[in-house]
Amino acid sequence: MENNSPISSIHVAIIMDGNGRWAEARGLPRTEGHKVGVKVVREIVEASVERGVGYLTLFAFSTENWKRSKQEVNFLFSLFTDAVTEYIPDLKKNSVKLNFIGDLDGLPYFLRQSLSYALNETKAGNKLLLTIAINYGGRREIVDAVNKAIRSGTDVDEESFKKLLYTKDIKDPDILIRTSGEMRISNFLLYQIAYTELFFTKTLWPDFTKEEYFKIIDEFSKRERRFGGV
Repeated sequence: MENNSPISSIHVAIIMDGNGRWAEARGLPRTEGHKVGVKVVREIVEASVERGVGYLTLFAFSTENWKRSKQEVNFLFSLFTDAVTEYIPDLKKNSVKLNFIGDLDGLPYFLRQSLSYALNETKAGNKLLLTIAINYGGRREIVDAVNKAIRSGTDVDEESFKKLLYTKDIKDPDILIRTSGEMRISNFLLYQIAYTELFFTKTLWPDFTKEEYFKIIDEFSKRERRFGGV
């Protein structure tokens, strides 16, 4: 990764919440909220490159989201496929490298093919590592890592255990943002956020702006991080 800014190594993770409520408040189908939410993703990715953020991880679909209606789940998977494909030229122009974490084998074949294509097309990106958590659950990630450790037959410490996680090559988040006013983590990056600075905003994801995003980053820069020290 290139270090063109004092904060170029910063890692921002975002729980993008509120698409459905945004649509329902306007008398629209929930799917309309998801469509607008994808446009906001594009804006925040471009804002991250502009600001010099080095790592951006977005919670797109959790292992619990399968509980939603089959119609909504199918729509989301089609939307993910279309968005990834259409956005590749802009990602390449902005030197963004894509990464996906979660139980990818549990996704539909057509979506897995799109993700694989996007990974290959953006592999040269060196300004921003954009990680999309899809069919992801923090507890499942930890259990999977534990089972890997058991199969290896060797003891692990914190550092070696981190290498068994889906995020093995990514630094822990510095900032975790959750939109929509909900005050919970929702099974996202449970191991990785031990010392992450948390920011909760009442703004629904479709209304989240670059200006609010930068304001949070500015607030983060003022916080003193002691990591358990004095």
